[in-house]
Amino acid sequence: LRGVRVVELASWTYVPSAGAALADWGADVIKVEDVKAGDPGRALVIGGFTRQNARADVDFILEIGNRGKRSIAVDIKSDLGREYLGRLLASADVFLTNWLPGPLERARLTVEDIRSFNPKIIIARGTGTGVRGPDRDKGGFDAATYLSRGGVSYTMTPFGTETPAVQGPGFGDLQGGITLAGGVCAALFHRERTGEASIVDSSLLAQAMWSIAPSISVADLFGIDGIPGAPPGLAINPLVNRYKTRDNRWIQMVFLQPDRFWAGFCERIGLPELATDERFVPSSNLIANAAEACKLVGDRLASEDLAYWHEVLADEPGVWAALATPKETLNDPQVKPNGYVIPNVDDQGNEYQIVAAPVQFDETPPAAARAPEHGQHTEEILLELDLDWDDISAAKDCEIGRAHV
Repeated sequence: LRGVRVVELASWTYVPSAGAALADWGADVIKVEDVKAGDPGRALVIGGFTRQNARADVDFILEIGNRGKRSIAVDIKSDLGREYLGRLLASADVFLTNWLPGPLERARLTVEDIRSFNPKIIIARGTGTGVRGPDRDKGGFDAATYLSRGGVSYTMTPFGTETPAVQGPGFGDLQGGITLAGGVCAALFHRERTGEASIVDSSLLAQAMWSIAPSISVADLFGIDGIPGAPPGLAINPLVNRYKTRDNRWIQMVFLQPDRFWAGFCERIGLPELATDERFVPSSNLIANAAEACKLVGDRLASEDLAYWHEVLADEPGVWAALATPKETLNDPQVKPNGYVIPNVDDQGNEYQIVAAPVQFDETPPAAARAPEHGQHTEEILLELDLDWDDISAAKDCEIGRAHV
């Protein structure tokens, strides 16, 4: 996306993470912030994990959603600020926002307003529940809109568990952001082919429904709430199941073709007699006697630690994995060779890693990039809009760029 300019008027994590992905892919992403405090996400503290207490000088949530961007502080409610925003939009390929329809109308940033500055600009909007319908002007957040209203939490809650499943911050935001970034790329391709500028829309609700589409389809076709799971410890197919090891770790197996994998797996784990046991061969018998097979396999796997099974199952052709902790995933031997994390350095020389957007081109990871400080690039961007220093001084007097001064 080198040569593509994106003007982002967005806050928190969902839509900004789309901008971060576009920046990873080479776009010049300019984050427009107000002159007083900027993106409210700059003041967000999650679980006490503050920038001041981190090993490197990094606000981790802000960094994930804003790396590689430039920040300009502009009061778009003022006449001069609106003029400068108009100039910025005139120079851009994409306008990316999470503002709802009502606030956009009040800010005179409707589709018609934006296109008056630039008829060929692509407009990309990420909302809570969509730009139409009775809740078009209601906001949304990850936990409420994606996990809760979108049915994801219900679907992820294990069978027989009373407490609903929850996830950490940004779980749906980051999935929604990468989807919106993909929509922007499709719109850029369409414009390249036809000359037509599209309006791109996505929402946390739409992303949630896509995430649990099989359960949504079952609700429609069979009239029930999702796909029932087996009780804990059991499975319809014993080779598609989760088993606990002696050291209280878990192994997830996904052997979708039992007849292909059963005999070899039984040999490897030290139960060769089960490989030809008529209770479990062929696979129709295995499934018919799933409870018994689950217990036998479960007891065997529970007799050794995870490290033992890592060694024993190293050459297992069926797909399996241990349930990893975030630290273990960070240090997974596949991560660094594939560039799944970006090595960064803070202003004091402390090295740290940030997760890259999950799509690469030409087997090349994105370059290291920091999230901008509030208004950090205000003067630089105004100069690019052919303003001189007298104009910039006047802008500061009108509180356009005071955040950086």
